[in-house]
Amino acid sequence: MDHAELVRHIAGSTGLPPPIAARVVADVIAYFGETTEQFVRRRHAALHRRGHKNAEIWPMLLAELAARPVGAGELTERQLRRIVYG
Repeated sequence: MDHAELVRHIAGSTGLPPPIAARVVADVIAYFGETTEQFVRRRHAALHRRGHKNAEIWPMLLAELAARPVGAGELTERQLRRIVYG
């Protein structure tokens, strides 16, 4: 998908050179292109590596999912556990 208009906007508003702005746009699109399941697994692993326990992680994940630009819909802690552990 061509994001030339967005790249021009980012380059113009930030002063970044167009190739760098294009890379930033591609990185952001890839980041938000994760499925809900990919996001939950990635964030759970990252939070777990930082020493958080599941009792802390589930509410954090629910809050993060609710704040994403394209919401995942309402999920329960049980649904999150099933995503992570199957």
